[in-house]
Amino acid sequence: MILDTENKNNKVMSGLYIVATPIGNLSDITLRALDILKKSDYILCEDTRTSKNLLDRYEIKSKLISNHKFNEKKNLSKVMDILKLDCVVSLISDAGTPSVSDPGAILINECVVNNINIFPISGASAVSTAVSISGFNEKYFFYGFFPEKNIKLKEDFVKLENLNSCIVFFISPRKFNKSIKDIKYHFSGRKILICREMTKFYEEYIRSDIDNLEPFKSDPKGELTIVISEKLKEKNSSIILKESDKKNIQKMIKKLSIKDITDLISQNNNVPKKEIYNYCLKLKNEK
Repeated sequence: MILDTENKNNKVMSGLYIVATPIGNLSDITLRALDILKKSDYILCEDTRTSKNLLDRYEIKSKLISNHKFNEKKNLSKVMDILKLDCVVSLISDAGTPSVSDPGAILINECVVNNINIFPISGASAVSTAVSISGFNEKYFFYGFFPEKNIKLKEDFVKLENLNSCIVFFISPRKFNKSIKDIKYHFSGRKILICREMTKFYEEYIRSDIDNLEPFKSDPKGELTIVISEKLKEKNSSIILKESDKKNIQKMIKKLSIKDITDLISQNNNVPKKEIYNYCLKLKNEK
């Protein structure tokens, strides 16, 4: 069924509208998004204080309901009752497209079950914005926010390191600094784009080879969007372990961990860490 958000009387159809808002610069909002927000009976906001900066600028007077990850389940019954009254309800997040690493999926799924109209109002997204200037492969995998527990992150890195596409993450500067060692280990040989404060006054874009990655000296303001490149093609000369390196590994294999050996050997040549790691693993399995 094809749905049109407006009827013949220019009235917006009832239902849930997933409205993308600017990721920084308040001018980056579509005319359609402004029209829908003005005609909404209610607007669900991740943080009403943050959203009011945008809504006040464009003189939007719709009623606001606080709707964030800590209360979205509690709100569900109330919001569904409103939607069943054929109201127009918009969902916005603090920045970007709702339900993409932000609250929204719970309500959307409930609307699907209850046959409530759901309309996407497209616009800004930190993911596509970062990928668009990366210069990396157009194929990308969006991971979202780094998990709180490092053990979970390391488990996921093991899976992600084999993807031959670019990978997009959201992360705080502090968490980024703590994760650099693991990023270098699992994505050695790739490039990285670090985006900070995108579209804002102090926006900053840092490009680096992952092997040369350095931590921030002090935690910068705001969240980071980072894009790790696809696997880069390696020259044949760089993927072969020298016989001298193999002999050194054979001497160290009984005394050091595979990770320590990999780090030591990789410091002195261009052999990918994966190649060194696999050779160590082969020696271990032969014993």
